[in-house]
Amino acid sequence: MLTGPDLLAKLKDMGDVSRSDLVRATGYFSTKSDGSERLNFTAFYEALLEAKGVSLGESSSRGTKRPGRHLSYGTKVQFNGNLMVGRAYTAQLGLQPGDQFEIKIGKKQIRLVPVGGADEEE
Repeated sequence: MLTGPDLLAKLKDMGDVSRSDLVRATGYFSTKSDGSERLNFTAFYEALLEAKGVSLGESSSRGTKRPGRHLSYGTKVQFNGNLMVGRAYTAQLGLQPGDQFEIKIGKKQIRLVPVGGADEEE
């Protein structure tokens, strides 16, 4: 697969041809198990943008974390007055359904202390 200046030079040399031919000629294709060809337009256009100096950030390069949702470690009170702690947070703490907590309210915080657990600040 061509990248950078090599990719730009190849595109300039090819002139006016179809997009499929451009992708194929620059190496952005693979062969399926049934022998047919799969053109990878996304990788081609990402490489083209990068060759022209447009950076799509770390998420466009292979081998980095997949883009997606990230925990914000914040929440808000719902319309019915409930305060929700999502599954991702409870999973990160290793909590199971049925685990019990004591609610401790401070001046600017709410702490959940496992029932039977030691409260560090008392």
